[in-house]
Amino acid sequence: MTHSRRDIVDLLESHGLSPRRAFGQNFVADPNTVRRIARLAGVGPGNHVVEIGAGLGSLTLALAETGAHVTAIEVDHGVAPVLRDVVARSEHANDIHVIEADARHVDWGMIEPRDAHLTVVANLPYNVATPLVADLLDEVPRIRRFVVMVQKEVAQRLAASPGSSEYGAISLKVSYWATARLLGDVPPTVFVPRPKVTSAIIEITRRDEPAVNSDRSTLFTLVRTAFGQRRKMLRRSLNGVVSDDVFAAADIDSTRRPEELSVLEWGRLTDEVMRNKS
Repeated sequence: MTHSRRDIVDLLESHGLSPRRAFGQNFVADPNTVRRIARLAGVGPGNHVVEIGAGLGSLTLALAETGAHVTAIEVDHGVAPVLRDVVARSEHANDIHVIEADARHVDWGMIEPRDAHLTVVANLPYNVATPLVADLLDEVPRIRRFVVMVQKEVAQRLAASPGSSEYGAISLKVSYWATARLLGDVPPTVFVPRPKVTSAIIEITRRDEPAVNSDRSTLFTLVRTAFGQRRKMLRRSLNGVVSDDVFAAADIDSTRRPEELSVLEWGRLTDEVMRNKS
């Protein structure tokens, strides 16, 4: 049984709690929405799901209903005991493990079972969604898929293709490690409190290998440098970093702008930069 809007309001009031802006808290208060996310995640018995920002357990309960094992991470010390109580009263209590911690500092290697692949399914707090996804892609290879709800414009940036106005450094990060697709919008009306923006659900699926076999540190240094002046041509944004000869050897037109290059082209440019150093 997942939470209704009335359930969310009652839980908050009975424990003297209110949504905290510092944690980007917008609690999902619609059973249809959380079951939709669980359905889109395609998880079930034998799957190991990590939910980040579990809050009062709306999505937690929907995920457990699928038969998946759920590790629910919640950073708010006021909310976490309520979440534990909600879980303890659930018929799926044995399939849910609550961790009171900041997901940015969790030892992901200790999440049981330690040898299992993980799927992150979550309503991510707006204020940490982008850096959190980027860090988990970089640092936690056992996470094979993400099905997460984020602010719509963030979802569009994560899944953006070269040449689009949303395409940026985080789009490159995602496409280096994974493939991404938008799964649908979520209106503000399903949250307590109601945000001023529309949310969206996005699926990110990790590749077996990165999209390019280039030096990762150099690649993302180039990307960050170029996108720091994204409106300028590459010959200007990478002036002093990449020479005309290197652009030519990589078959990259230096009058193009950074948002026009695919991850494969950034890989080619990186390879030529590295060759030029040797």
